[in-house]
Amino acid sequence: MKKILTHILLLAALSLPPLAARGQQTDTPRRGEGISLFLQRHGRTPKLYHDDFVELNRKKLGKDEELLLGVKYTIPPLKADAGTRKKTSRRGTVREPLLGRKHRDVKVTSNTLRGTCFYLVSGHGGPDPGAIGRVGKHELHEDEYAYDIILRLARDLLAEGADVRIIIQDAKDGIRDDAYLSNSKRETCMGDPIPLGQVARLKQRCDKINALYAKDRRKYSYVRALFVHVDSRGRGKQMDVFFYHAPGSTQGRQLASALRTTFKQKYDTHQPGRGFTGTVSGRDLYVLRNTAPVAAFVELGNIQNRFDLRRLVQSDNREALAKWLKDGIVKDFKSK
Repeated sequence: MKKILTHILLLAALSLPPLAARGQQTDTPRRGEGISLFLQRHGRTPKLYHDDFVELNRKKLGKDEELLLGVKYTIPPLKADAGTRKKTSRRGTVREPLLGRKHRDVKVTSNTLRGTCFYLVSGHGGPDPGAIGRVGKHELHEDEYAYDIILRLARDLLAEGADVRIIIQDAKDGIRDDAYLSNSKRETCMGDPIPLGQVARLKQRCDKINALYAKDRRKYSYVRALFVHVDSRGRGKQMDVFFYHAPGSTQGRQLASALRTTFKQKYDTHQPGRGFTGTVSGRDLYVLRNTAPVAAFVELGNIQNRFDLRRLVQSDNREALAKWLKDGIVKDFKSK
């Protein structure tokens, strides 16, 4: 009897479909969607599930782990400890594919920002390029430069042990070192097409942040949103970096002030005698008024002014802007 039962169990096991076919979810990617966006759309954090996804779907991926339209991909099953949000992998790195192939693996060098979460939003995107500047034959779009700085800031925050949500995303660009960044309309709001209408566009990103925050506020000790833009004024108007917070938001004002103080200290160190005229003020902007977490809004300069443009087109300067923003955030976090 025992021998018969063993044979029955063996036959049952052999008749079972492969693991990927047993209760595992599959889906096809949307146009312009990379692995990161695909995982986020299905409730999987790219940092935790990227390697699992690649392992499950290796034979179906295109060059450089590209998702192919019309192909069904297996979605990794939820991990039992996904709610604890691991900060680093066993190799001491986190992977964020949106940073680009060269920069996607970020070495975590400290736990300074462990237990924190950030929503990073670059202005405009998709059908709306934002402010437009020109240098010779080159047309410079606000959304491309703000996005590059946001990606660099995301990398710096990840290296300090933070968790990061990049709200406006381009599955192709990654961090770029070109002076004149190529323009596109590929950007999405975490996988969703960006509306052309201003109010609809701003509402979409606020709704996305607020939905994430409803869950994240229970997991993290410090959660902040940062909106990064580039202004457009007359060509003769040179501007320092300005910082805004929601009117009446004490913590928003503290964050903006920490950013402003950091920038002033950096300029005093690197360009003594230059001075710094950037200010902090409350401003009734839609995204500040309608975003649930504490937020700050940053204007990086005037895209029409040739002196301010050096702040944007030189990749070393974009790198410095990101690091200074990170330092200001660390300053605010430590003050708590």
